[in-house]
Amino acid sequence: MSDINHAFVAPLLRGLYLDAFGRGVCLTATDLAEAPRDVLTVELSGDATTAEETAAGVLAAGLAAWRAARGNAATAMPGCVFLRSGDASVAYWPGLDHDEARHRAEMRDSSSFLVPPQGAQAGGSARLRSGVVEGRVAIVTGGAQGFGEEITRGLVSSGALVFVADLNLEGAERLSAALNAEAGRTVAIPVAVNVSDEASVAAMFAFAALEAGGVDLVVSNAGVLKVSSVLDQEIGAFKFVTDVNYTGFFLVTKHAGLLLRRQSRTAPRWATDIIQVNSKSGLQGSNRNGAYAGSKFGGIGLVQSFALELVEWRVKVNAICPGNFFDGPLWSDPEKGLFIQYLRSGKVPGATTVAEVKAAYEAKVPMGRGCEGRDVMRAIYYLVEQEYETGQALPVTGGQVMLN
Repeated sequence: MSDINHAFVAPLLRGLYLDAFGRGVCLTATDLAEAPRDVLTVELSGDATTAEETAAGVLAAGLAAWRAARGNAATAMPGCVFLRSGDASVAYWPGLDHDEARHRAEMRDSSSFLVPPQGAQAGGSARLRSGVVEGRVAIVTGGAQGFGEEITRGLVSSGALVFVADLNLEGAERLSAALNAEAGRTVAIPVAVNVSDEASVAAMFAFAALEAGGVDLVVSNAGVLKVSSVLDQEIGAFKFVTDVNYTGFFLVTKHAGLLLRRQSRTAPRWATDIIQVNSKSGLQGSNRNGAYAGSKFGGIGLVQSFALELVEWRVKVNAICPGNFFDGPLWSDPEKGLFIQYLRSGKVPGATTVAEVKAAYEAKVPMGRGCEGRDVMRAIYYLVEQEYETGQALPVTGGQVMLN
């Protein structure tokens, strides 16, 4: 691929399409030395190669000229944008989904891009709430297992294109392949990420920009836990939990925010979301689990602070605080799961089996069960749909933890 900075350019371009159609689209980039026929050709030079506002103005002016040359065809958008910057050049191709964008690129189809009108939705109705993510591009960190896999599957089933971002790339590839095979098209794309490493996080968002043009929803789900008394925990374990859960959320939000700000410059009416999967331990302390609870309490502070800053760009930042996902590997893994850890550490007095530890934790929930993937998905849909809410920490705990 050329030397064009896709993480800089693609969200600005995608924003033009979002603003025109008011619905999710994908852009995919291909190397191209010469411009195809009847395309929008744009030259970026000087400040426009680094200054977002300047580049947005150049792209908007180019689009206006393209439309004027065609009789101000306000309902049409270019079927290809050919961009030059110095000696580098690249073509961006739109599509209603990833496969359509890829097909247009492969066929060199530069005909004007038209989007059919969307059907009217009943105001105030939550009957089809999951439809709020249809056609959107999402990134789910820690998306290959546990809550992350549940979120990935839920978003895909609701019509989103999901980048399955995980340190476990093999797991992300396996899940993506299964979901794509079930759908018969590309609905999930694997990408490796270490959320505690800034270069890795930046590369993840650059990859999403290259493959889809930008994103609309970022679910910061990756998290770790090391159970230990404050009297015994090694500093290395404490730092590990903090690096992933707290610093990792900062890094994800930083690079998501940069991309979403660029997108907003050309699509100022398009709202986007960053959602942290926090925990009930972010709302109340957790015995012999201070590193985890501290990182989650801190995460809510970051959510509130980031929400105040990013609202200027119509980016909502919220947290979901789930109760315990007893059926996931975090709890139920027979060797490393929390049930076995809690049994060994004596966190549940008198418990002699994993089953007794689980029963003790289920008894703490007024609704009598652990949190499930469907519960988290309903919370995600609510936060995306709700345009008038940011900086919130939404409990999903079966009544175990209630806000004052």
